Formats: sequence, C-alpha cells, structure tokens
Amino acid sequence: MILKNSLNYLNEFFTFFNNQLRQYYLNSSIYNKKISRVSHSNLEYKPSPSLLECLIKYNKEKKNISDFLLNEIWNNENLSLNDYKNLQSFFWLFSLDLKSSKEDVQFVILKWIEKYSEYNISTWDIDILSKRIISWISNSKISYEDSNEEYKSKFDEIIKKQINHLINEIERSTWVDDKMIGCSAIVLTGISYNDKSFLNYGFKLLRKIIKISFDKEGFPKSRNIRQLIFYIKYFIVIREWLKESQNEIPEYLNEIIYYLGQSYVLIHKNTETNFLFNGNQISDNSEFDNYLKRLGYNFKSESFEAGGYIFLKKKKYCLVADLGIPPEKEFSKDYQSGALSFEFISNGNKIICNSGYFQNYKHQLNLISKSTACHSCLNVENTSSVNFLKQPSGINKLNTTLKIFNKKIVNKNNYWSFEASHNGYNKKFGITHHRKVEFFHEVSKLLGEDKILKKSNFEESNFEIRFHLDPAAKIMKTQDGKSIYIGLKNEGWKFTSLNNKISFESGLYFGNKNSFVENQNILISGIVSHQEASIKWEIEKIQ
Repeated sequence: MILKNSLNYLNEFFTFFNNQLRQYYLNSSIYNKKISRVSHSNLEYKPSPSLLECLIKYNKEKKNISDFLLNEIWNNENLSLNDYKNLQSFFWLFSLDLKSSKEDVQFVILKWIEKYSEYNISTWDIDILSKRIISWISNSKISYEDSNEEYKSKFDEIIKKQINHLINEIERSTWVDDKMIGCSAIVLTGISYNDKSFLNYGFKLLRKIIKISFDKEGFPKSRNIRQLIFYIKYFIVIREWLKESQNEIPEYLNEIIYYLGQSYVLIHKNTETNFLFNGNQISDNSEFDNYLKRLGYNFKSESFEAGGYIFLKKKKYCLVADLGIPPEKEFSKDYQSGALSFEFISNGNKIICNSGYFQNYKHQLNLISKSTACHSCLNVENTSSVNFLKQPSGINKLNTTLKIFNKKIVNKNNYWSFEASHNGYNKKFGITHHRKVEFFHEVSKLLGEDKILKKSNFEESNFEIRFHLDPAAKIMKTQDGKSIYIGLKNEGWKFTSLNNKISFESGLYFGNKNSFVENQNILISGIVSHQEASIKWEIEKIQ
C-alpha cells in the first residue's frame, strides 16, 4: 500500500510538472507564431442562429447591445467564475435583438481581439473557446456582415488561429463533453470557410468520439441519460449545418443520431419523466421536443431496453430499473452505485424514486449522492455496491466494479417482472444480491423480493433496503408497524413487509441540479446471520 501511494504521488508530481512545462510552451511566442499561420479566406457559409435553439437557453426578452457599457465590458475584474465564462463564450450574443447595432457588436469583438488574441489558459479554455467560435459564426448577421475589410480580416484570422489551437490541444482534454463541443466548432469552421483541412479533421474527430464514447447499440458508455441528450443535440446541430450548407452528411452521423433518437424517445418522450439514474437530473425537454418536430425528426422505438435500463410503460404506470453493469473507469465520473435500483411511476407521480445526483464534484454531496444508500435498493453494512477513488482532478471515479447476471425480464399486457443478481458485495462480505420485482396491472400491486445469498467467505452483516420517496410525498406508519401509507397528490399507496422490520427516515433529494431538499425513505433493515435472507415486500394502491 505504501509503495502504491508513493507511485501515485510520483505520478501526480510528473503530471503536474509536465502540465507546467506545457503551459510555459503555450504562452511562448514560438507557439503563438505557430498557430497564427492561417490561410486567407472569408466567411462563406453563415448558419441560421435558430439551429442552435436546442443548445442555447434564449432569454424571452431580447436585449440591445447599446444597453451594455461597451468600453468597460472587458475591464470588469470582479466577475464570478461562471459570469466570466459566460461573457468569454459570447453565448450572450444569442440574447441580442436584431436591431442591435452591428457596429457596436463588432466593436466589442474587436476589443476582445486586441486584448485576448494570444493564448491564455482562462480565455482559451477548450469549452469557452469552442462556444465563442460557434457563437461568433452563428451570429454573423451582427458579428460579421456589413463590416469593413480590415475587421473581416482580423475576425477570420482569429477564428482560424483559435481553431489551430483547438486542434493542437483537443486530444489532450480528458473531458469528453469538451471534445464534443470542440469538434462541433471545428466542423462549423470548416464548413463556413470551405476549409477541407478543418472539415476533414472535424469529421475524423467526430468519428473517433462516436467509436470511443458509445457502445455497440449507440448508447453512451457512461450510461448517463443526461449525457445522451447532450450528445444527440450536438450531433443534430452538426447534421443541420451540413444539410443547410449543402454538404454531404456522413452515414456514421446519421446512424448515431438514429440510435440515440431511439433511446431518447424510449427514455423521455414515451414516459415524459426524468429518471434519476447515473448522473441524471430533472430537466425540461419540451423545447427540445418542439425543436425536433420543427426540423422533422420523428424518432420511434419498439424496444423496452436501452443502455442497461429497462422501461416498462402502459397507460398511467411506468416501471424503470437499472440492470446494467458499471461503465469503464474512464466514463464513470457521473456513475452512481444503484445496481438493481428502480423507480415506479403512477399518473406521472413517482411513488418510488432514487435520490438524484449532486453534480458539483468539488462538494462532498457529490460522493454522497453516488452511494447505494441514495438509491432504492439494498446496501450492506452501510457500504456501496462499488466504491470510488478521488482522482488528482478531484473527480470521484470507479475503483471497483460488479457483474450483473441471472437477468430475466417479462413485459406482458397486464404483467411485468424483472429480476437480476449482482456480486458487488461478494468480495468484502461474501454476499450476492438477487432482486425480483413484479407488477400486476389489474390490481395495481407491486411485489418485490430481495434475496441475500451467502458465499463461502460469508460474514454476518447488517443490511438495509431503502425505498426513496418524492419530497412531496406524505407518509404514515400503521399502529401494528407492518405497513406504511404513502400519499402523493391524489393517490394513496400502502407499503407492506410482514416479516421484516420497517421504518422510515429522513434523507436528501438531489433531483434538481446542485441543490437538495429533504425527503423521506422507507427502510427495511435486519441482519444476515447463518441463513440466507429473503425479504419480501409489496406496494399496493389503495385510492
């Protein structure tokens, strides 16, 4: 262990040293001269800003550029980090009305070029730089048109210079999302300037992202539903740029959009619910749905499985479960240890849910939200089915994994069931967890059985099975202690586990981004001693 820690510290030291050396080179005149070598060509393709509607949160009330203090815009030293990034990305251009003075907009961009035309780690960050290029080109009606030749020359040169830097650095980025945004900026620049070298590099990178980041069924290897929506938005925007500019659309781009579209319609549109698995949060996708409809995308899915999840839906009921294996370490920054957890929905109300995800990895709640205890499933000795290790970046990634086996799914007209096992507690406690859940439509009843199977290295262990509830749910325990009533809006359900100790406790709900509220969860607890345990429970509608 001492040797392993020493090697980790040594590796961190060399990584830090190399990064410092790299920064010294990027800030040098030699590097600035290298990326300043650009071809001389003008902006030809000017994309419709409306194609970015799925990516940009437009302000309903448009602003005029004259409302800003133009001479002070790049001299404000007191901005928060988030405001600074928003300012530097220029996405605020999408909030300007078309009556804004082109001269004023171009004055602001020209001032930016004068101050930030050479590499700087904060202003040339891959995410910020990529968004800036996309914004400048997409808003060409006010950022480029009707300007003089001197301005156009400076604009064209700084765009290409930033793309040269992006091409140099994008492969070094460990952030997959940044690579996708950067790839989009490179492709757009290649299209807009009719630059085959930029376009070919962008296509090559796009294909590489698809190959590395998606499984054989076209689902993100991270198993992150939020990331699936992020990807499909950018892929569609790239496709629409190519279509509008009358460029050929690569078949692999059509193919990945087709697969992602199938998963999207299965996960979101067919259920109209946000499922809280593996980094997902509550979001409103109605505007994206309208965007897809406007552009003629009509995805369909006949399956009930995607990315290791099952989605069983009929009329007012929906049962969703995570029966997938954990992602590879590289894609695990948002993974949550909720193997065999489930969510159950009635009339759009989550009767059973998971706790959600606290996205800010610098906060201790990020790791807490990754724990098995934050999911509607079993945990042993207050540990998770997998564990995480903090990286030098501060992000918690998987340190151990688990296998899923004995998986069976039944999807009939009036009956659903799923069952599966995982070995996440096997190595430490000699325990395998097997879960079976059944739903009977005609009587609106959910039956469950959690088996704790002992292995040769078994140790006596405490266990808990949690069933998390929506923060709006009201609960009440019966006098005999065998049942708990759940009230949510106009529905009532009864949770029962006759042969087990049940109670309820307060918890934290992270459904909304980087925030939390208190919720309640039902708890079955006990000890696995000499005999294997079979814990049966049921949830039945009573009104």
